Amino acid sequence: MSQITKKAMAEALKHLLETRPLSKITITDITQSCSINRMTFYYHFQDIYDLIDWICQDEGERAIGENRDAATWQEGFLNLCRSVLENRSFIENVYHSVQREQIENFLYRVTEALIGPVVDEETAGNLLSEVERQWIIDFYKYALVGVAINWVKTDMKQSPEELTNILSTMLNGQIALAIQNFQSSGSTTKQPK
Repeated sequence: MSQITKKAMAEALKHLLETRPLSKITITDITQSCSINRMTFYYHFQDIYDLIDWICQDEGERAIGENRDAATWQEGFLNLCRSVLENRSFIENVYHSVQREQIENFLYRVTEALIGPVVDEETAGNLLSEVERQWIIDFYKYALVGVAINWVKTDMKQSPEELTNILSTMLNGQIALAIQNFQSSGSTTKQPK
């Protein structure tokens, strides 16, 4: 029942964002839209931004699904882009509001969940420090999120398929090369910030 209530509030917020900016939406608007009381909202979420964070996390996890390895990460990224496109009003409205950082943080979390297992798979049997492993994850996480944010900023003109194909072509073999470069350099690295 809890998930049904959360999903109802999420759908209410998405629907409201189709006709007005985030700054003009209140908790009362959300609760009235999905016929729940205000206390039910606060039972599940601290505020509207907490609801936004939950929506982003839920949508992102569902989009990526089990596509978290070297053979399937592209499918996970493609599904994530499709989800962003399907939720375009929500994403653009939240991104263009003062909560831009919330969308970026969501993308960082979801992309790390997507790329981390790929790096782990590629590093199996290789002697990389945890710091080096994290450098690789962070580099590709920031690259993918940067491309995704630019895609949102430029009105998502490319199809999710085209965007994913370009990224797949550019990243093909690059994680393995980064691992090899760390191993051959023999240097120890510091944790990225």
